[in-house]
Amino acid sequence: MNSTIAHTGVPILLVALLSACSSPPKPPTVDESQKRPANAQMAVDLMVCQNDLQNTRILATESGRLAETTRATLTHLAARQQLLAAMQAPASPPANSVHTVHFAFGSTRVVIPVDLSAALVQSAKAAPLVLLRGRTDGSSDATAESRMARARANAVRAYLVAAGVDPAHIRATHQPSGDHVADNRSPQGRNLNRRVEIEIYRALPVALQSPPPPQL
Repeated sequence: MNSTIAHTGVPILLVALLSACSSPPKPPTVDESQKRPANAQMAVDLMVCQNDLQNTRILATESGRLAETTRATLTHLAARQQLLAAMQAPASPPANSVHTVHFAFGSTRVVIPVDLSAALVQSAKAAPLVLLRGRTDGSSDATAESRMARARANAVRAYLVAAGVDPAHIRATHQPSGDHVADNRSPQGRNLNRRVEIEIYRALPVALQSPPPPQL
């Protein structure tokens, strides 16, 4: 009997070992709490945020360049506009010039040096208006003083017309007394006050450019 047990015990042990080897081994366990999948929602949100930030930086850079180009273009256009406006603006007429002819006491004789006369006549011919102001060294509005002031203005007018100035462009006024340019109490001052002023206009005054109002 013992022999039978010993004989049959070996196969039983061998069968047990073979049964144990035929079962597959269990895989190792993994802690799922430590996993970070690439497609986790937080990772996706982070990537979107980074992409938006990069796009914003690119747009900001392009916007800065565009703004700088726009500023330069506007500055250039403003400079050209000012230049064109200056070129199209009417040129300011040159200032009027005033020449003075002095007279001896009680005289209406016009005496102008030759060199001054040539420049005066040339300017008067090109002017649309020549205004003459006859003056005396009188101290009152006496008839004789008025006649002398008028005669001196007419003498200068005749001088200019004889030199070729259009008489239609000449206007003469006179004043018997006052409007002195120097002290009338001294001989030197009276010599300067006996005069005719010749004002040469480069452009007609505004009042003369407008047509007269209609008569009612």
